[in-house]
Amino acid sequence: MGMPSGTELLLIFGIIVLLFGAKKIPDLAKGIGKGIKNFKEEMKDTSADEVAQNEAPKRVEGSESTASEAPKNTTSTQA
Repeated sequence: MGMPSGTELLLIFGIIVLLFGAKKIPDLAKGIGKGIKNFKEEMKDTSADEVAQNEAPKRVEGSESTASEAPKNTTSTQA
């Protein structure tokens, strides 16, 4: 199964014209073009968002100490 020949393409195009009518075909093509354009834009936005998320600094749990977690002085200096 390779690419359809010229007569097969004409037959397919003829069936499409019969099903949708000559006036609807430009509208269908325009809608398909807009859909492809929107899809590409969303893919670009999604990949840009993923890059931005990957570049954000990641916080490692337990790496920061607070005042309550600071080591306590175990030696007392009572005199």
